[in-house]
Amino acid sequence: MREKRGWFGSLPTWLLVGVGLVAGVLSWAGFNTALDYTNTTEFCVSCHSMQTNDREWKESMHYKNAAGVRAGCADCHVPKEFVPKMVAKVMAAKDVYHEIMGTIDTPEKYEAHRWDMASRVWAKMKATDSRECRTCHDWDQMDLSEQGRSARKRHPRAIDKGETCIDCHKGVAHEEPDEPEDEAAE
Repeated sequence: MREKRGWFGSLPTWLLVGVGLVAGVLSWAGFNTALDYTNTTEFCVSCHSMQTNDREWKESMHYKNAAGVRAGCADCHVPKEFVPKMVAKVMAAKDVYHEIMGTIDTPEKYEAHRWDMASRVWAKMKATDSRECRTCHDWDQMDLSEQGRSARKRHPRAIDKGETCIDCHKGVAHEEPDEPEDEAAE
C-alpha cells in the first residue's frame, strides 16, 4: 500500500524553502514599512486628539531652531532599540484606543486627561534616564560655555545629583499641564 502524502509532500524541498524565505523576507519588509510609517509625525498627529500636541510642538525649539534640527514625535517618544521600541508601540495602542472610544477625542476631554498622560510620559522618561533625549543631548557633548548662564550652572549640578533631562525640562516641546489640585494637596 502506498503512503499518502499531503500536498506539500509532493513539492521539492528546495521549492518549499525558497517560498518560505521569500514569504519571510516580504513579511519582514512589510512589518518594517508599517513600523517606519507609524513612526512618522504625520501618522502621530493624524488623530484629532494629537492636534493640540502638534500645535504646541510647532511652537517649540524641537520644531524650529537656529541649528535647523527638527525632532519629531518618534524622536522623543519611541526608543531606537528594537525591544523597547516594540514595548512603546504596544503602549501607544492605548492612545488609539482612547481616541476611538471617545475618551480624549475633543480638546476638552484631552485637557481633562492631559496631566495623567503627561505624568506617564515623564515617569517613562525618568525610568529610562531620558534615553530618547540623549540621542541628541548627551552630557559629554555639551559645550557649557555656549549655554546660557542658568544652564551653565544647572547642568553640572544635575550631573552630580544624577538627575535626568525630564527632571527639569518637562515643558520643552509641549505645554506643561497644571497639576490637579487634589494631587498638589497630597
